[in-house]
Amino acid sequence: MGDKRGIFDLACLYINNRCGRIVQVSSSYESEPWGFDAEEWFLNRVIVVETGLTPEGFLRQLLEIEHELGRERHPEIGGYVSRTADLDILYYGDRIILTDTLTVPHPRLHRRRFALLPMCEVAPDLVHPALGLTQTELLKRCPDTLMVRKTEND
Repeated sequence: MGDKRGIFDLACLYINNRCGRIVQVSSSYESEPWGFDAEEWFLNRVIVVETGLTPEGFLRQLLEIEHELGRERHPEIGGYVSRTADLDILYYGDRIILTDTLTVPHPRLHRRRFALLPMCEVAPDLVHPALGLTQTELLKRCPDTLMVRKTEND
């Protein structure tokens, strides 16, 4: 919601200042809302960050950044809703992390074209540590049929 590109730029500034160095950024991709109906399409990108933070510390920073960017969480609603920012950890190196607060690789990554397309741009040969497939292979097998399109003005 809101000024998507401005919010993304600010999120990157905060991540670069608090979490580590951004070393790569994918193109922007617009996608139909996944999991619910919404008037606006989403803007998606993948960034690669070199960080010294623990996975949990990284997640805490991302949640704080989301909040500062205006994201309001409403657990009582359940399901998906439109939001100003949604920052996810898709991978943390080749680690598999399963805690009460964090699952890495992202548990639905392999089912979402809007995440796999930019992943294929920045790391097509990265192997999913649990599934043993590259991002390119995951994209070929992805069951998601929602529209995702690369934007022109990056």
